[in-house]
Amino acid sequence: MSYELKLQELQLELPAPPQPLATYVPAVRAGDLLFLSGVLPMRDGQLVFSGKLGRDVTVEQGIEAARLALLNALAIAKQELGTLDRIVRVVKVVGHVASAEGFVQQPQVLNGASDLLVAIFGEAGRHARVAVGAAELPRGAAVEIEVIFSLS
Repeated sequence: MSYELKLQELQLELPAPPQPLATYVPAVRAGDLLFLSGVLPMRDGQLVFSGKLGRDVTVEQGIEAARLALLNALAIAKQELGTLDRIVRVVKVVGHVASAEGFVQQPQVLNGASDLLVAIFGEAGRHARVAVGAAELPRGAAVEIEVIFSLS
């Protein structure tokens, strides 16, 4: 099944790809791998979820932030590849969660992105992952994710 059709079936629409915030490119292809830079939970150029988990942002909001950041990541991948159907497998996700002192539910927050990848890509969406707490993220974002895809 086409991943583009799967997005439609899930009633998900990719946002416009976010623009880089500094001197870097959103994606780099190396052989059959696509490496994405860190992606924030942005919508229409605006940060949607800011603050620290465990203080300003609930776990449920963090999960939504991770989902939104992932949709932005997929938008970048589609812009780079022309179609998501060139993706063979999701290799790895690295997630940074802005965390208040004592917050330890980073894995649950990042499940927002991981669960969505599996919903879209099926078994090919299962990936290696790192979920870390961060003192601060760019623009005060609650979540930042980066993704590595294997391509056809």
